[in-house]
This record gives sequence, structure tokens and C-alpha cells, in this order.
Amino acid sequence: MIVQRLLNQHSRRGLWVLDENPAAGAAALPPVPGVEVLTNRWDVYERMTAAGWSARFSDFDFSPWQGAGVDRIYYRVSKEKPVVHHVINQARATLAEEGSLWLVGAKNEGTRTYFDKARQLFGDGVLHKEGKGLFSGCLVSPLAAGEPLDDRDYTRLRSIGEASWQFDSKPGLFGWDKIDAGSALLAEHLPQVYARLSGAAPRALDLGCGYGYLSAHVWKAGAGEVIATDNNAAAIEACRRNFERFAIGGEVVAANCAQGVRGAFDLVVCNPPFHQGFGVDSSLTDRFIDAAKRLLAPGGQALFVVNRFIPLERKSAALFGEVECLSDQDGFKVVRLARP
Repeated sequence: MIVQRLLNQHSRRGLWVLDENPAAGAAALPPVPGVEVLTNRWDVYERMTAAGWSARFSDFDFSPWQGAGVDRIYYRVSKEKPVVHHVINQARATLAEEGSLWLVGAKNEGTRTYFDKARQLFGDGVLHKEGKGLFSGCLVSPLAAGEPLDDRDYTRLRSIGEASWQFDSKPGLFGWDKIDAGSALLAEHLPQVYARLSGAAPRALDLGCGYGYLSAHVWKAGAGEVIATDNNAAAIEACRRNFERFAIGGEVVAANCAQGVRGAFDLVVCNPPFHQGFGVDSSLTDRFIDAAKRLLAPGGQALFVVNRFIPLERKSAALFGEVECLSDQDGFKVVRLARP
């Protein structure tokens, strides 16, 4: 692990920037004196804190460290370009004079291109080949900086959607600048599911809420309370803003697959991810199905939308009394699940 080698060489005050991509084995590393962790993933925050690291959870807010004499920042590049550009810009603004940013990643993750752009901002840097297509680049902070990288105005929430039905969203979220076609398809089938619910004003859970598109539709359809959960700090920020925008009754909770969420729900909606960092993680769907099973009340209804190639029906068959595909079109399936 390249970052582990770099951390072992650390001597002063440092910051380790972690997202979902490199985090699997991070908590196995013993805490390094003087190094803190900044992560935008709630599960990473929980694991690192439990392992004894000093960690903060935010949408990559570097303000607690600016002016604090940070001499090294370690960062494995993220999947989304605006996120990478934001982190590089903030690293430059945070590092003490002659401090260094260590940028790590694979060739097919765009690491060389990110390094070249960062070198224009920093003014100096050396890229090292680490073998097996991996690179590490050291960029040194000068007195004068170049032009910041284009991060799509990362921190700003902005409106998307039609004029009559708009949502706040931002870079850092998957599909942040559009209405997701799968979620829109799921929303079309909400009336069918509401008709099967035993009572009015159901308690609903939006599992993996993103910026809250499904939460808003569930609320508009007549939910009495909506609890929205996500693992991503950018999603939590945007979804909370949309709860305010639409006056949704309920709460937005940072949680990994609804871990820590209590109580039973009459309705669960979910558009689960199937990527973990740069790769496909087939176990993600299983975890969201398990969460729906755990939190769905007897007689409750769950509505999932997934890419057609994901065998949701097979994965759900042993856990739910009813499994019904309501729609299969345009590469998506909408599947209704119910407990007996």
C-alpha cells in the first residue's frame, strides 16, 4: 500500500484524505501520530474512528486545517473529476509553505493527468512510477500559486430539473446534474405501491437517498414521515436542503446502508449503487436488500430500481414473501418486494 509507506515516513502534522476508493484496508493501519483523517464517507469515518484515528466527516471541508501548519496531505484520487480538482485546490490552500501533497492512483484512474494539472497549480512536483500501473506524485507548495483547477464550483448547491419541480444538487454525487432515469421510473410506480399499503400516511425510508429525489416524490404521494439515509456527505448536504425546499416531514441521516436506523417502515424506496470507487461491487445490492428486509414492517412494501443486468429478483427471493417486477424498460427494472 503506497499510502502506508508514505505515512510511515511522516514526522510532523499531516492530513489523510479518504473516500470510498482506497478505504477498504485503511482502518487496519495503526494510527500515525500527527496525522488526521478527512473523509466524505460515513462508513469510513466510523471504521477509522473505531481504529483510533482522529477523523472528521464532511464534504471535504478543509477549513479546520487551514492555517494550522499542515506539512503533508495524502490523497488517493477519487472517481469524480470535480472531487479530485476540489481536493487538489483545497490542499494547495491548506498546506504550509514548502508543504507537500502526495497524489496516489492508477494510470487508468487519470492519475497522470491529475498530476500534470496539479503541477501547474503548485509550480513544482515529481511523479514516481510504483509498478503495476500505479503512480505517486509529490507536489510542493510554493509561495505563489497558479490558477485553481476547474472543480465545477464544487461547494455550491445548484438547482436541477424542470422549472416547476427543481432540486438542489452538487458535484460529488453520482448523476448530480440530471434527474436519474431509473429513479424517475421508480417514481412512476409509486401509486401502484401506495394502493397496496394498509394505512394512510405511511412511514417511509429512502435508502441511499442521493440528493433526495425519491424522498420528495414519496412525500408528495402522501407519506406521513420520510427518513432518508446515505453514506456520502455531499448527498446528506443536498438532501437536507431539499427537505427544507419541499417542507418534507422527517430526517436525513448519515448512515451506511441504514445501519443504526431504528424502527419499522411501511414503505422503503431504493435505487442502490453498484459501484464502489472505480470498481463494480455486486455485494452492494445484497446489503441494500438486507437493510430493506430488516427495516420493512410486516405488510410493508419495498420498491427497488436497478439496472437490468442485476438479478434482484433472485437475490430477494429467500427474504421476501412477494417479489414482483413491475417494469422492465430502457435498461432498468422496477421490482416490488413485500413481507408476508
